Amino acid sequence: MKPIITLKPLQYKNKSQIAIGFVYNDQTKSYIKNFEGVAWSQSNKTFYVTHSKQTLHELFTYLKKGGFYIDYSALKYAKKSPATIKNKIKPPNKVTLYQELSLDQKTLLKDYVTYLRGKRLSESTVSSYGYFILRYLHLHKAVEKADWSVQNIRWFIEQVIAKEHYSISSHRQCVSAIKHFTAFCNLDNFDASTFERPKKSQYLPTVLSKEAIIDILQATKNLKHRAIIGLLYSGGLRISELLNLKLEDLDLNRNQIHIKQGKGRKDRIVGMSEVIKPLLMNYIYTYQPAYYVIEGREGNMYSASSIRAFLKQSCKLAGINKTVTPHTLRHSFATHMLENGIDIRYIQELLGHTKPETTMIYTHVAQKSLMQIRNPLDVTVEELQLKDKSNKKVLISRNYNR
Repeated sequence: MKPIITLKPLQYKNKSQIAIGFVYNDQTKSYIKNFEGVAWSQSNKTFYVTHSKQTLHELFTYLKKGGFYIDYSALKYAKKSPATIKNKIKPPNKVTLYQELSLDQKTLLKDYVTYLRGKRLSESTVSSYGYFILRYLHLHKAVEKADWSVQNIRWFIEQVIAKEHYSISSHRQCVSAIKHFTAFCNLDNFDASTFERPKKSQYLPTVLSKEAIIDILQATKNLKHRAIIGLLYSGGLRISELLNLKLEDLDLNRNQIHIKQGKGRKDRIVGMSEVIKPLLMNYIYTYQPAYYVIEGREGNMYSASSIRAFLKQSCKLAGINKTVTPHTLRHSFATHMLENGIDIRYIQELLGHTKPETTMIYTHVAQKSLMQIRNPLDVTVEELQLKDKSNKKVLISRNYNR
């Protein structure tokens, strides 16, 4: 099993630093100390380096070369400094942007949205793609459509996506939106088919311990809220799957939950926990939902923001300081299944992943130690001792006659 190095944000000497944590080992300590720029903080009891993109890249390369496994999930959720927040550009209101378009541009945008729906893309995807093209049209509202070229696309990405600090994920969505848009417009010099999406950032998922899950459930006093958390974790559900779950999708007799048209338009069946079943029945009897399992006011679909809000409060009451989202419960479900010895292929089916590579990320955070696997040398010596009727201890060191 690879030694684990944990990288965390650290404010020290009025600067942003990266704390380097590891289980004490002379060899590991020596290797860390040899990295250029590393220093020791006596007050924080940790090695650290200055936090910069260049240093982080060099540190990653150095640690990987040394055969270490790097846990940098804490860096992902580090709070942004006030200066970063202040400099971040707030996107303009989309209603205002739309109103400032010409009639022809508004018609083009509407036709593009219809084109996307004709391709049977999900409404959330249509909304995201439509917004990026709205931004593109607004930036080029003074440019005739016939004069568009790939230079206009590059200008848009530089002035909007890069300058407003959109995430890599949003950047990838933007490129996909533009690819569809240029195909829809079908202009000679306006073709984004060769544009490449930036590579995805690879982050390890945040995972709660099994004990922390119970702590959150016990800290949640509201019956509906407790049922929601229980369903999210015990079913490994996405928040959208929970919100769209209907009463007819529950099979209490067979202890099954039917997820219909989840991500990728796939149906799947997940098992219902024996522990969650009485809680769920109590919730249904008390709240008497009519259509959706979890209903908001007047029988409408429940709000995702409400779930995030009360989950945050429950974690606070449970004394959990990690950043926990509804998807964290899904990550925890998958990791705990892996730790319990469930085959990765079954976990893939339960989560509804199309590619096994997506599910494999949980092998990096599972705590099922490889050290539990017995060394073949130990097994061989033990077998030889069992075969030897004299019960003579088998040694691997040679005896020399002097």
